[in-house]
Amino acid sequence: MDFLPTKGIEYLVVIGYLLVLIPFWFVLQGGRRRQPAAAAARTAPLAKVAEGLRGWFRVPEGVHFHQGHTWAVPEGGGVFKVGLDDFAQRLVGPPDALRLPKVGTALREGEKGWSLGVGDRTVDLLSPVRGEVLEVNAEALDDPALVSADPYGRGWLLRVKVPQPDAALKNLLPWRLATAWMEDAANRLSAAMSPPLGAALGRVLQDGGIPVAGIARQIDPEHWDRLAAELLLTGER
Repeated sequence: MDFLPTKGIEYLVVIGYLLVLIPFWFVLQGGRRRQPAAAAARTAPLAKVAEGLRGWFRVPEGVHFHQGHTWAVPEGGGVFKVGLDDFAQRLVGPPDALRLPKVGTALREGEKGWSLGVGDRTVDLLSPVRGEVLEVNAEALDDPALVSADPYGRGWLLRVKVPQPDAALKNLLPWRLATAWMEDAANRLSAAMSPPLGAALGRVLQDGGIPVAGIARQIDPEHWDRLAAELLLTGER
């Protein structure tokens, strides 16, 4: 006879429990929803930098890219013209001096090809191809700023005789692949920046401007070493 009253009391207990649990669940879920928003707010400046840097770096058709941010263009007969790409020159800024190998020097792909003098730093760049140096750009030696002003044109650095040109091209990124790769490099650059610099670059881009060439000059030496090692695949000597 006490069955129904007993069950009724149990139902009331369950309902009361749910009434307490539901508001607590909403509070918990609300906190979880706010967490991503807060994280997004913290990362917004760097996201803005990455968005603005996409498309800032020039990737011309017909140019083949090494992942150390150097380039090569075949000219026929196994001769390649090489230089540093737009990403590298904007990262480093106008060099104060070029240290190019002499004619007759044997270069190895993926190893040091030449260096830039940037203030009191020496920045090594990797050769995009293997072969013998046939010519150095005397005009760029006399005016290193050409490397920044026209990296794929008058700012070329070397002509190299490559013994296996077809194999050399297979080791480089063609234009279409290089475009996506350059966007990824822009993302990694923004992520590697210290927060104050990332925020400053974000404000510049938000105002419709573009960051000045020589981003790396605004970074302390310790961060620069890591940045060069990650993005240029080399470091400061």
